[in-house]
Amino acid sequence: MAIQKRKPQNRTNRPRPAKNVGDHFAQTGTTPDYKEVLVLRRFISDRGKVLPQKYSGLSSKFQRLVSKEIKKARFMGLLPYTDRHAL
Repeated sequence: MAIQKRKPQNRTNRPRPAKNVGDHFAQTGTTPDYKEVLVLRRFISDRGKVLPQKYSGLSSKFQRLVSKEIKKARFMGLLPYTDRHAL
């Protein structure tokens, strides 16, 4: 009896996760600013890390700007560096 090999499944038939349509700054027509702490907190994890582009849903341009503005806000003392600092 000969053993038949299985054919690999076609990976194109898998359901794909829905992409975010537009990012926050493109929809509102604004740019990230270090003084807008509540907006910047949306792009920081609970541990205090900057969320990657995959999870934040931002475009490359705004992801770079957000990370710069978060760093400015941390230096000014408006945002914590880690989760161990209370606001």
